[in-house]
Amino acid sequence: MRKNSAEKQISSAEEYSARILEDAEKEADSRKKELLVEAKGEILKLRSDQESENKEQRREIKKLEDRIVQKELNIEKKSDSLDRKTERLNNEIKKVEAKEAKIQEIIDQQLQELEKVANLTTDEAKGILLENVREETVQEQASIIKEIEAKTKDRAEEYAREIISTTIQRYAADNVIEATVTVVNLPNDEMKGRIIGREGRNIRAFETMTGVDLIIDDTPEAVVLSAFDPVRREIARITLEKLIADGRIHPSRIEDMYGKAKAEVDATIRKEGENACDEANVHGVHPEIIKLLGKLRYRTSYGQNVLKHSIEVANLAGMIAAELGADVRLAKRGGLLHDIGKAIDHEIEGPHVELGVNAAKRYKEKPEVINCIESHHGDVAPNSVEAVLVQAADAISAARPGARRESLENYIKRLENLETIANSFDGVDTSFAMQAGRELRIMVQPDNIDENKSILLARDIANEIENQLEYPGQIKVNVIRETRAVEYAK
Repeated sequence: MRKNSAEKQISSAEEYSARILEDAEKEADSRKKELLVEAKGEILKLRSDQESENKEQRREIKKLEDRIVQKELNIEKKSDSLDRKTERLNNEIKKVEAKEAKIQEIIDQQLQELEKVANLTTDEAKGILLENVREETVQEQASIIKEIEAKTKDRAEEYAREIISTTIQRYAADNVIEATVTVVNLPNDEMKGRIIGREGRNIRAFETMTGVDLIIDDTPEAVVLSAFDPVRREIARITLEKLIADGRIHPSRIEDMYGKAKAEVDATIRKEGENACDEANVHGVHPEIIKLLGKLRYRTSYGQNVLKHSIEVANLAGMIAAELGADVRLAKRGGLLHDIGKAIDHEIEGPHVELGVNAAKRYKEKPEVINCIESHHGDVAPNSVEAVLVQAADAISAARPGARRESLENYIKRLENLETIANSFDGVDTSFAMQAGRELRIMVQPDNIDENKSILLARDIANEIENQLEYPGQIKVNVIRETRAVEYAK
């Protein structure tokens, strides 16, 4: 029983297993078919996508190919155009070269003809042309320079007038006119007889001792001392005043009083020189120079006191130098010492400029100061701005109304005589007496007087002036020979 039951169970289990296997095989076949269908669908989809992508790429490639082909066509067109242009240019170049050759041939023929006609080589003709161009260029440059100089001169003159007017306004010094006579007041008319002395011995001794003329006239209670030397006249005045105050007038007493008066004047000279340096603010001056400055207190130039004039020139030059930014100290020193030669021009022969230069060199003044002295009348060219300022200040001081006086008739006569002597020589066109007769400027005819003759003419005129005229100092004879070429553009 048990055996049958077990066999039944085994048989049932086998059947069940067989069904399971069969079902599994069926399900596996079905799943396999499903997977195959899905795979085929996926493959078809991928194939479709790939074909679409390929089509798109082919379209892009086609576009690029079309663009490349178009560019190639354009390049070919441009190349053809460039070739045609190059060919045209080459043809034009050939034509130009042919024309140039023809022109050069014509020029050569013309040059040959010109050389035959003018008897000049090409190089010579070029030289003439270059010279003409050079002359025209020089004329143009001269015209431009002249225009610039004119404008600059106008501005400079305006500025200079402003500076000079301001300087003159700032420095307003009194004008003191010196005379050649001195009046000495007497306590009474009886003193005149005592001054004359017995048989005139006192007056003779006085005049001999002092070198001054003692004039006794009808003027009540006064006598006159006359002399062109102010120092001598001052010593004589002090001597006479001392004699009058003492009351004892005789030759020996006159000699004693003269010695005392001379010592007083020497002390005054030293003091005046020191005061002048202080007033002009010029220091470090040699003691001998100070003495010479003091002597200028008793010197006059056309009635103008030379020391006052020198101080004035120093201050004016300093003011102008300050306005222009120049060396104020140098300008003042040069202005103060510019007329130093007038303190010794009565003792040594020579013009005061030369004497002043020698004195400055002797007492170790700087070359700049010496140049201010030697150039203030234009005898020597100024080497610095300060020297020019001293020259200008000297002219300003001398030109002020009332500063100087001179007989107008004598002045005009001297100038006329100078010009007459100059005009008497052959080849002289015109002549001008300049700087109050200190310079004679002569314009000669350039066709009749060459450079060598100009030098001889200046010497001959100077000799003639020395032989015919009497004058103080020296006269500069300046002969000018000028040739002008003028052309007008129409």
